[in-house]
Amino acid sequence: MDNGMEGMLDTYLFETNSLLDRLDEMLVADEKDGDFSVDDINEIFRIMHTIKGSSAMMEFGSLAEISHHIEDLFFYIRDKGIDSLDPQHKKELFNLMFRSEDFLRGQVEKVEAGKALDTDLDSFSADINNFLKKISGAQVDEPAAQDAPPAPADSPAAAPAAGGENLPADKDAACFLHIFLEEGIGMENLRAFMIVNAVKECGIDFRYYPENMESNSETTATIIEEGFYMAFESEEEANKASGVLRTQGHIRSYELVANAEPEAPAPEPPKASAPEPPKAPAPAKPAPKPPAAQQKSAAQNAPVKQNLISVNLMKLDSLQNIVGEIVITESMVTSSPELNQLSRDGYDNFMKSARQLRKLTDDLQDIAMSLRMVPISGVFQKMSRIVRDMKQKLNKDVRLTLVGEETEVDKTIVDSIQDPIMHMVRNAMDHGIEDDVQERLDLGKDPQGEIILSATHTSNEVVITITDDGKGMNPDKLLAKAKEKGILTKPENEYTKKEALGLIMLPGFSTNQEVTEFSGRGVGMDVVKKNVEAVGGVVSLTSEEGHGTTFTMKIPLTMAIVDGMRVTVGRSIFTIPIANIRQSFKVLPDEIIRDENGNEMIERMDSFYPIIRLHQFYNIETDVVNIEDGIILWVETSEHSFCLFVDELVGEQQVVVKPFPSFLNFFELKNFGCGGCTILGDGNISIILEIQSLYAAALENS
Repeated sequence: MDNGMEGMLDTYLFETNSLLDRLDEMLVADEKDGDFSVDDINEIFRIMHTIKGSSAMMEFGSLAEISHHIEDLFFYIRDKGIDSLDPQHKKELFNLMFRSEDFLRGQVEKVEAGKALDTDLDSFSADINNFLKKISGAQVDEPAAQDAPPAPADSPAAAPAAGGENLPADKDAACFLHIFLEEGIGMENLRAFMIVNAVKECGIDFRYYPENMESNSETTATIIEEGFYMAFESEEEANKASGVLRTQGHIRSYELVANAEPEAPAPEPPKASAPEPPKAPAPAKPAPKPPAAQQKSAAQNAPVKQNLISVNLMKLDSLQNIVGEIVITESMVTSSPELNQLSRDGYDNFMKSARQLRKLTDDLQDIAMSLRMVPISGVFQKMSRIVRDMKQKLNKDVRLTLVGEETEVDKTIVDSIQDPIMHMVRNAMDHGIEDDVQERLDLGKDPQGEIILSATHTSNEVVITITDDGKGMNPDKLLAKAKEKGILTKPENEYTKKEALGLIMLPGFSTNQEVTEFSGRGVGMDVVKKNVEAVGGVVSLTSEEGHGTTFTMKIPLTMAIVDGMRVTVGRSIFTIPIANIRQSFKVLPDEIIRDENGNEMIERMDSFYPIIRLHQFYNIETDVVNIEDGIILWVETSEHSFCLFVDELVGEQQVVVKPFPSFLNFFELKNFGCGGCTILGDGNISIILEIQSLYAAALENS
């Protein structure tokens, strides 16, 4: 595939996935309301029209065919009004549309994976067509929809005489367009009416025959055998209509026929055949422009236009890397030893320019990072669909409450946390919410369960919580299950409640007694924890038996560039994120307190905090070993607060976070407090400390 086709494919996938996301959002919201709004019906029709056209252009037949059938369905609903459907039909329509969305998503995923698309669509197409026949009053098992057998010789009384020179009895018509549809397309009366309606929406005045084609399924046989007519009072109007017909699908041919006196034989007009359509279910061309009337209506109600453009994520990654290199280079220039050779005036002028460069670099960095920030609402909306499907399969009455959907996170992080959030929502539905409504009533709860999915910002991270008001977890039962599986690392009585709850994060741990569609396979929360930690986040949980469970994920806003404090330990330079530093100070030996195990602690603000000597933990040789000679850094994470003993502070600097080379993965450096590395202005490499894992390695596991 050449670059041009790859660009078209990327655009197609982006547009189609965006449209399907919008479709899913509308379906979930409308199902909650129990009905489709008029605006949503029009929007769904436009979505399917767009997917049909673009899929046909890309020659993805299965996507084009199914979206075309759904477009036909919503054309009828849009014309007749949603109120023409009874409640049972509406319920069936929701289920059919969710099935259709899943099918289209599955086909798009196959396109993304380079797999062959489905070709056997008869069953699913028949389901959509049969539903359309059901709501339109046609016979569900009507054979004309599949094989288009010959029509009876006598036309129905309701249909006007047609064929050859037997034109409809319309004395005011100057000419007619005689149109024939392709064979075997099914529901010819409705497809003919769709063509009629498309011409009408362009503001062209005409009449059509059979007049009752949209409501009388018996006209199908006439249209199959003899076609249908459009009557115009001027040839100019007919020519305009001919232009519209060229954009419509399923037309085999059409001809312009002059209206003559009944007794005079009409001359045989030249036949203007429509272009031979492709074998794909829809014409392989871009979707036509909306008709003039539709454009006018849309212009009146259109929201304020936004100047948006979609950009390939790889380009944003490249931009971020270049900005990172600029930050490093700027640091190298401003810390160059050659600056000491300048005169005082020359040095002052240079530093003035350097400060301006630093300001512009900071602005460039902020813009580059903001380009990657996307609302988390897209992930949250997908959870609505998961809750909806599980409600039906598990027969549980649960509502999903979304809070903070507008919270923005780095695009890469959003993609990484979608699966963890999905698994925790499924876990809350399957494990958390009680199976028996009476059990909830006995505890004084609302019979309808609730799952709250929320996102909030802090200074440098986004906090995502998934809370359910279900049965909660019993730490003693978790300990017993872990003991049965042999995964305890110390005696049961030494586990705190928090540690006991944390056991469900271990590989292979599952409280389900049997395997279900949703859980019980022993693969789950450990993967969630791994995925969250892979993007620099942490996951924790709290639970109260009988009252529910809360999972909390704390994710950094971005992992590209951070403000760091450089510190020295011996000949090594470490970088500590400024966001983790609470205070720095010097202490005297008599301020140090030791616990029962001899570990050093210090008091700050009426609390005691442990001290980690970095030179001892990393086994680094240094001359600074006395507590009064070095510097104490009071650091904190979302869960822990402690102190680090270092030789001295070098200064603050923006640093670009670089991952460790892959050959170092064997050493699992992240488990020892090393979150990455950065290149300093003088070319040296500095290890960036990850405070959360440093605490776990030095204190929790010591």
